[in-house]
Amino acid sequence: MIRVGIDLGTSHSALSYIDPDLSEGEDLAHHVLKIPQCVAPGECAPRDLLPSNVYLPSEHELSAGAGALPWNSTPANLVGEVARGLGAKSATRLVSSAKSWLCHPGVDRRKPLLPLDAPEDVVRVSPLKASQLYLEHLREAFEHANPGEKLADQNVVITVPASFDPAARDLTSEAAEAAGIGGATLLEEPLAALYAWIAQSRGGWREAVEAGDIVLVVDVGGGTTDLSLVAVEEEDGELRLERIAVGQHILLGGDNMDLALAYFVAQRIEAEQGKALDDWQMRACTHACRSAKERLLSGELEEVPVVVPSRGSRLIGKTLKTTLKREEVQNFLLEGFFPAVNASERPASRERSGLTEMGLPYAQDAAITRHLAAFLARQKDALAGREGFVQNEGSFLHPTAVLFNGGVFKAAPIAERIIDVLTDWLMEEDADPVRVLEGEDLDRAVAQGAAYYAHIRESGGVRVRAGLGQSYYVGVESSMPAIPGLAPPIRALCVAPFGLEEGDNAPSPEQGLGLVVGESVRFRFFGSSVRRDDVPGDVLTRWTEEELTELGQIEATLPGDEKTVVPVRLEAHITSLGALVLEAIASQGDERWRVEMSVREPS
Repeated sequence: MIRVGIDLGTSHSALSYIDPDLSEGEDLAHHVLKIPQCVAPGECAPRDLLPSNVYLPSEHELSAGAGALPWNSTPANLVGEVARGLGAKSATRLVSSAKSWLCHPGVDRRKPLLPLDAPEDVVRVSPLKASQLYLEHLREAFEHANPGEKLADQNVVITVPASFDPAARDLTSEAAEAAGIGGATLLEEPLAALYAWIAQSRGGWREAVEAGDIVLVVDVGGGTTDLSLVAVEEEDGELRLERIAVGQHILLGGDNMDLALAYFVAQRIEAEQGKALDDWQMRACTHACRSAKERLLSGELEEVPVVVPSRGSRLIGKTLKTTLKREEVQNFLLEGFFPAVNASERPASRERSGLTEMGLPYAQDAAITRHLAAFLARQKDALAGREGFVQNEGSFLHPTAVLFNGGVFKAAPIAERIIDVLTDWLMEEDADPVRVLEGEDLDRAVAQGAAYYAHIRESGGVRVRAGLGQSYYVGVESSMPAIPGLAPPIRALCVAPFGLEEGDNAPSPEQGLGLVVGESVRFRFFGSSVRRDDVPGDVLTRWTEEELTELGQIEATLPGDEKTVVPVRLEAHITSLGALVLEAIASQGDERWRVEMSVREPS
């Protein structure tokens, strides 16, 4: 059985695999799949990465066979590099950021809604369907490269952001199932990056860290910023790794940087050429800036032209053109997204307008360093009282090492800025500076780490102990007489504790709970990344926004012979695939109701 890792990314996806028959010890037969895809109409070529884009062409836009793939001569939709290229010219037919929409609780993720501003003649797709299309392409590419092997028959691990809530994880599994990859295990992306670092070291990781280290994983992808902390301990003479903290879900990454660069370019064009870009041109400019950013940050070129077409123009002379240089792009991103700030600074929050366009809930503050400061401050007591770690009296948890992941950090000055900022914070509190754990492949590390995780699950090896990254709670309505103008208060009942691991159950004690069956009801769920000592059965009557975050609500009608309230107790467990399941168990009898901690939109 081949071990397969899939990085289902916001901007790019990748697939890596390990053939155990060709591996020996820590010398692994590790491959990155060259993914055949259309790179232009009628032109197919292999690439290491699959751009996470779908293009929805009009009926007569492309000639027959323009999107042909080795396994499908007439695909209904275009996926990958050709989609991204065509979308630069016709953005209202381009689906992007589907992964971010997949975790947006404010929309129906199964409803065809992308692209949001598509014309009426475009048959839109849902975030779930778009994710399925990317996974289908990867499955077909793998099976094309490995004749006779079905991806569903392999040990497959798909990565998700560490900050994904159970709803988004469940939807990712559903997309994989629909794509023909049933039974895939989910793994958090920062952990996958750490596994990649372990695999690439070929055992050398044990010399790079020591007991008492606290590793900060900073993962800035196309759509999200993921922050995690991993503690290094010694147990029976061996080093042990344990994930101790996960950051909040921050919609802030490469997409934001592309848009910021587009506005920067638009202002320059207006100042130099007296031409203001309209909405259509701004979309084209954003795609051009993304391409320019990738080429400049990779060190490929010192400067790149950015061309913005005019409406209806087919002549290059009628286009608007400027040039971006590597140094100015790096400086622009540094000051806008990685400013040097104090450890006491926090992300800014502005007053919002009463009406807003439907869109993704992006972070209001673009400064990733402020989000990092807030994360480390929230986790100040994550290791309080634990032996083997320095118990500091500072204002934030002090990491000792940093592992970077994400293509953004291919620009060395950006990684250096993070290190400089962290070092300044630590020196102010008389702590040692951090050191960098060097990785080899920022674009493919997540897929490679996922494949390595799949490998050690079967063949053995060092594993990062990492249960739930949050404690989870369900809302319980208080029983009280009706009071005009006052809804019954909601208490938060802990059902799944921080650190609950795969295969573990978390039964709650009897709480005098009643489950409403036979009629439509609504469940509320909450999560906390800081209340790590709560156990199943603990009840919160009050909490702050810092302590608990509402994850969304679900509507369901649980089966019952009649409308009634059944006395129950609750039990949560994590499946072997990494999904969190909550069950209500009748206090008398053997009836069970599965209450999924996911957002199942009503049909």
